[in-house]
Amino acid sequence: MLSGYAGAFNRRHRRIGHLFHNRYKSILCQEDAYLLELTRYIHLNPLRARIVKSLDELDSYRFTGHSALMGRHPNDWQETDKILGIFGGRASSARKAYRSFVEAGITDGRKPELTGGGLIRSSGGWGEVKLRRKAKDHQKGDERILGDGEFVATVLEAQREKLERRYRLKAKGIDLSKLIERVAEASGVDAEQIRNPGKQPERVQARSVVCYLAVSELAATTVALSKELGICQSAVSKAVARGKLYAGKLRISIENKL
Repeated sequence: MLSGYAGAFNRRHRRIGHLFHNRYKSILCQEDAYLLELTRYIHLNPLRARIVKSLDELDSYRFTGHSALMGRHPNDWQETDKILGIFGGRASSARKAYRSFVEAGITDGRKPELTGGGLIRSSGGWGEVKLRRKAKDHQKGDERILGDGEFVATVLEAQREKLERRYRLKAKGIDLSKLIERVAEASGVDAEQIRNPGKQPERVQARSVVCYLAVSELAATTVALSKELGICQSAVSKAVARGKLYAGKLRISIENKL
């Protein structure tokens, strides 16, 4: 059925290949240095691609976050206050300043520092990379991260430490079952109560802590947790979000307690 739709779509639009050629990719952005530039660049994509003809049309184009920032098509899931807050305290003046900022980027065209990979992107293109090499200014780069060398190195070091912690826990025999037992011990909630659905506050709290630590420290999947705890994957995701706060209140640390 899906392949039939893709074929019909391709014939209608005179194109070939998969409906979505490339996999979704997200990058970690160093906020202070790159957030506004990245926001402007992404939101101008429909104008560069000539899907819309002008900035006025882009203001009302519902398939980009720009229209939400302009207040034309707000989305419940899109964070707009943070971006607008950079431009001013009042929504009206902030939107005006933001729009002027976007308008100033229309003539920039394709920017290598925002479209290239890793060090090339973070440095501002091959020209900057070559200058850095000549000056023996060695910067760390990673295609998943948009930021300067120090920022990239910090992120990668934190990830390395996280992986090493997971290996240590695995070597100690710490798995999901053992985690549930220890959270039960720390919270005073029976392990079987954690494993079975129930809306009592203490059970919800303990189960949330299990979900948070299992995902963040053991790299457990929502599917595995759903089966183990008898709740749907959506409930697991919500529990993970709550669990970080609860783990702090119970002072449970998988590294120290297990």
